[in-house]
Amino acid sequence: MITIGQLARYVGVSIKTVRVYHAKGLLPEPDRDASGYRRYGADDAIDLIKIRTLAEAGVPLARIRDLRSATDEEFQQALREIDGELTARIRGLLATQGRLRRLAAGRLAPLPAEVGAYLEDLDRWGFTPRWVDLQRDLWILVFATHPDRAITLFHDQAEILADPALRQLFLGYDHAYDLDADDPRVDDLARRIAEAHRERYGPGELPLLDAGSEIPGLIQGTVNASSPAWRRLDTLIRGHLDV
Repeated sequence: MITIGQLARYVGVSIKTVRVYHAKGLLPEPDRDASGYRRYGADDAIDLIKIRTLAEAGVPLARIRDLRSATDEEFQQALREIDGELTARIRGLLATQGRLRRLAAGRLAPLPAEVGAYLEDLDRWGFTPRWVDLQRDLWILVFATHPDRAITLFHDQAEILADPALRQLFLGYDHAYDLDADDPRVDDLARRIAEAHRERYGPGELPLLDAGSEIPGLIQGTVNASSPAWRRLDTLIRGHLDV
């Protein structure tokens, strides 16, 4: 039989942690012996090791407490579920680590070669360096946050720009940067962009990303903040499309 201090030291936790587990009902608290000490046995050490292992795996203490009354089959099933959850967390952490290392190297996300070629085409077609930089930032964000859908979205955008008539609309958007927000050309451009949008996608908002994504709003907010004319274009286009 050992004291609470020896138990904590053997298992690798603090005495305070053992007492928390007592208070939470995870580990039964033994009665005091004639000397006034609480004595713990091998079963207590085994239970504490189980609790520590589950807690380190991120299992909430309430769930650990519930597992005390589980059958062996239920406990094994719970362990398999916890293992799966831990595997998913590890996968997510590895992905985060990869993004962190790319950030340290100055790269938020690797862009496919075809995106680089597309950006070169923008310059060749007469888009301003400002627009090319904006597009590069947009695709870095999309590929970093939505790698499963990014290439499909990019191909849609590239197909649009391959159409000379639609390309002229984007060029018009780009070169509207320096216009006065109340310039009639802004209204005319917004109307033509909305018409082209409806012809390609039908009524309503273009489903760029999933509804919960904040990336489209982030990009559009950056665009709008850089030019009063672009901000008015966005407002007018949304008005025409009722979105």
